[in-house]
Amino acid sequence: MTSNEKVRVCEKGHKYSKSSDCPTCPICEKERKPESGFLALLSAPARRALENNGVTSLEILSTYRQKEILKFHGMGPASLPKLQSALKEKGLSFKE
Repeated sequence: MTSNEKVRVCEKGHKYSKSSDCPTCPICEKERKPESGFLALLSAPARRALENNGVTSLEILSTYRQKEILKFHGMGPASLPKLQSALKEKGLSFKE
């Protein structure tokens, strides 16, 4: 633990350290990560970005343009190839 990290306890009782103000418990995030599906391919911030915007299926994802997805807080360009590949496997694509 570095000097600027604070020990925190989440509502489930997990103890963790973070230097940022982000309130997300990394232990809870790891527990709720999907084991399959397109959301399992993504980092926790990217997954939360989609979930917080109601994007929980590839069909919903296909109604968005890439530029719109990149505007979601927590979504970065590194996630786009993974999303494009998942869409392509289902015969879908981002909106033009």
